[in-house]
Amino acid sequence: LVTVPYFLRPGERGVAAHFEALAEETPVPLVIYHIPYRTGQAVGADTLRRLGAHPMIVGVKYAAGIDQDAVALLGDPPAGFEVLGGDDAFISPLLALGAAGGILASAHLETASFAELADAWHAGDGTRARTLGHRLARLSAALFTEPNPTVLKGVLHAQGTIPTPDVRLPLVPASAGAVSQARLVAAHPGT
Repeated sequence: LVTVPYFLRPGERGVAAHFEALAEETPVPLVIYHIPYRTGQAVGADTLRRLGAHPMIVGVKYAAGIDQDAVALLGDPPAGFEVLGGDDAFISPLLALGAAGGILASAHLETASFAELADAWHAGDGTRARTLGHRLARLSAALFTEPNPTVLKGVLHAQGTIPTPDVRLPLVPASAGAVSQARLVAAHPGT
């Protein structure tokens, strides 16, 4: 999983050259991490398709919400190139559009439910998928009220799953209120 180059904003030609160079040298397949709100660099569907044609570039973690490029890419992905949702709250609509799955922080808390969501969309059970998708989107929203993964780690710690809610600076642990609210949403999935 390799992010689109950040800080320099090299343009799509530079992004393509970067990933093509990495793909020529890597011993393992690459998944592009497209997260423009953190890198400052968006990558269009045509560039992702071009990169996806390389045999060592096998997918993209798409964390740009639902935009025209997501719709275009999911409508015509290269063979052997998987589009994976990366924006937790938008995983259900991305799956509905044809995403293969997701790489999601929220799935650390509700792993089985996220797997069930993907299975429901892939099986064509839209009714079940929409119900799960709405519930999991509410959970994801609660887990992202403060910088990720602070709230998630706070919830996992409160449940006794991990030994500490600590995160590395410049992040600081989530507030008690955010953790409490996320725990409430997790405990009452229908509200």
